[in-house]
Amino acid sequence: MRLADERDVPTVYEPAEDSHLLAEAALDTIDGGRVLEVGVGSGYVAGRVAAETDATVLGSDLAPAACRRARSEGIDVVRGDLTRPFAAGSFDTVLFNPPYLPTPPDVEWDDSLEHALSGGPDGRRVIRPFLADVGRVLRSDGRGYLLVSSLTGLDAVADLAADAGMATREIASESFPFERLVVLEITHGNT
Repeated sequence: MRLADERDVPTVYEPAEDSHLLAEAALDTIDGGRVLEVGVGSGYVAGRVAAETDATVLGSDLAPAACRRARSEGIDVVRGDLTRPFAAGSFDTVLFNPPYLPTPPDVEWDDSLEHALSGGPDGRRVIRPFLADVGRVLRSDGRGYLLVSSLTGLDAVADLAADAGMATREIASESFPFERLVVLEITHGNT
């Protein structure tokens, strides 16, 4: 029996049901323009959008390992926190599959993959700052696509978006025994 070494421990979130749902929803609506995937991770969603549309795709991630991984998949990547590195009105579309699982502080662990999974006690720790700033980087007719779980509180997420002057509507979902995954389309409140 061999012991796992550091190379066996995943450091970047691998595509799962949530990634596939976000990619399919994005592909149903994006046909071109400038697209940003926040939290690009493995590059799966950004890669599909780049390969299957005429969009110019950029990824961003705070984790150096994720930036390296997405770059190795051919995605242009900026290392940065959420949408902060980008100028106002830079994108037609912003995609985000955030850490959304409600995780009590006493069960969190301190590793790089934890940051891709844990959304804090209510599941909205990363969603809050994203929604507070996404409207700034979206063009006036732009759209954001946010993957959330029913465990995160869909009404609470919609309220956070409304507080930031954004409107939401559900455009895709998939049910599982313990949750429903939902892609919310986010637009400026005046459109």
